[in-house]
Amino acid sequence: MEGTIEKSDTAMGRMTAVDRRAAAHAIELARPLIEQAMLDKQYGDSGFLHVVIVDPSRDAGDGPLDDAVLHEASFGGDRSTWDADYRAFALAKAQTSWITQADNPKGAVCVDGIVVGASGAFERFDQAYAGVVAMCLRALANHEP
Repeated sequence: MEGTIEKSDTAMGRMTAVDRRAAAHAIELARPLIEQAMLDKQYGDSGFLHVVIVDPSRDAGDGPLDDAVLHEASFGGDRSTWDADYRAFALAKAQTSWITQADNPKGAVCVDGIVVGASGAFERFDQAYAGVVAMCLRALANHEP
């Protein structure tokens, strides 16, 4: 029934196109929100953010997380100028969500099996940015033009 609330297992069953192209597109849809929010120090003061999207077709038992990364993106400048390894932090946050298939309030989400981790802002905003990307990817995966 159109417009009804769905259980996540139902929505995941209909996903058709979670691939690198869709993941990159989800990042681009979220980019304006993330870049605008990063200008405000109340959401994070590093000036950097790294986002990691895990391939939902991969299971935590399939091998290392690095092999399951579908797409990733950095915001806020060249990685050589980072004051910390935000990629490593984003991966660690995503790994917790990947293993548990649950949100990680430190900066990752699991939306219908789509795991996204983020690091560089304050933890709850890392999670919010990860959630925006995950929801965009879910919408793209279910979109039938």
